[in-house]
Amino acid sequence: MVTTPLRAVALAGVTALTLLGATAPATAAKPATGTVVHDEQITWQGWSGATLSAGATAGTTVTAAGLTLGTPVGTTLYRDPHTSTKRTWAYGTWTSPLTEVGFGASELVASWNADTPAGTWIQVELQGTYTTGTQTPWYVMGRWASGDADIKRTSVDKQRDKTSSIWTDTFAVDDPAAGVLLRAYQLRLTLYRDPAQTAAPVVRSLGAMSSNVPDRFTVTPSAGHIAWGTELAVPRHSQEIHAGHYPEYDGGGEAWCSPTSTEMVVEYWGRGPSAADTSWVDPSYPDPTVNHAARMTYDYQYDGAGNWPFNTAYAASFPGLEAKVTRLHSLDELEHFIAAGIPVVTSQSFLASELDGAGYGTSGHLMVVVGFTATGDVIANDPASPDNDAVRHVYSRAQFEQIWLRTKRTTASGGIGSGSGGIVYLIKPTGVAWPQVPGSTNW
Repeated sequence: MVTTPLRAVALAGVTALTLLGATAPATAAKPATGTVVHDEQITWQGWSGATLSAGATAGTTVTAAGLTLGTPVGTTLYRDPHTSTKRTWAYGTWTSPLTEVGFGASELVASWNADTPAGTWIQVELQGTYTTGTQTPWYVMGRWASGDADIKRTSVDKQRDKTSSIWTDTFAVDDPAAGVLLRAYQLRLTLYRDPAQTAAPVVRSLGAMSSNVPDRFTVTPSAGHIAWGTELAVPRHSQEIHAGHYPEYDGGGEAWCSPTSTEMVVEYWGRGPSAADTSWVDPSYPDPTVNHAARMTYDYQYDGAGNWPFNTAYAASFPGLEAKVTRLHSLDELEHFIAAGIPVVTSQSFLASELDGAGYGTSGHLMVVVGFTATGDVIANDPASPDNDAVRHVYSRAQFEQIWLRTKRTTASGGIGSGSGGIVYLIKPTGVAWPQVPGSTNW
């Protein structure tokens, strides 16, 4: 039996999916050696700018701004499953080249950066090729618009074949130990617009993180050095001051760790929703930009604001920002981002006893790493705090690295829960370079 990949969206107490009969491995954690030994495989592959021309177009065209509709190939009737509204849309498609992962992957998460004016939206699909040479169906990885007036942005449940499944935003091989893994894939974009208008969506980039992170309860601690004593001035927002806000968007508070973390980084870069954008928010509510982020990342099928690529797509909807979902190998690697001035949103799960100073346990939670102390401990803006002033936390480096990078953990009831395996949101302006780390191909 295999766990559902971690959905790190809410501060949800110490609960997790349990594997019947499963036990933690008897081997002890490897001691710290100063050299990080990891056996995970991670790669990011994508298309933007001129490289979008490598894909096959049907009714779409590549422009200086990105991929957009040219002369649509036809129209289609879409019934929104969340409103039952039926509406006709003109559409065109773009299909990526068949892309070799370079290893046998067990998971894949696609993410995109796009502009969707009123009356437009996009769909992202994946077709994988297994190591056996057989192919998956075309899986829907997301139906997305930056607003919610035309369609309700959504993932699609109950997608699977005999080997893999889609868990909200994640393609996952059901039983990697059986030996059938993902060898290659194609991504397909469908761009939609109202037939009565000329405005069209523009997709600026599309890509996917493919990975094979073996099951592990512990990881080798990293040594760190390059960002010790560095702290970025990231705005602080508490999710807890929004408790009870807008039940239609999952009610704030413990459910809003993901959009609260995303909004902190968006505002660090000097972007964010305008007063007009947030005019719908009750004026008695503090920090209306967080309410807005929750609404604009909300996945109507998942019934939550923690869909990973919906969060990065929201961040990239602000002018000049780009964003993606990927995994990192270690805190050593993450330090390169802090040194480059780029805060990193991380996903983790833990018992209260596993992270000193947190004061809570969670089956899935996001926070923002904003720096490191002079001795290498993690400085995090943790939105699971009673107010904005309490958001800054210092967490033990060794403890933080374990709860972030592991894929398996022991729950309070003695069962086995899942971990994110190093999931991050990377968000930055287009004019800021990604850090250069020898051997890394995962962003």
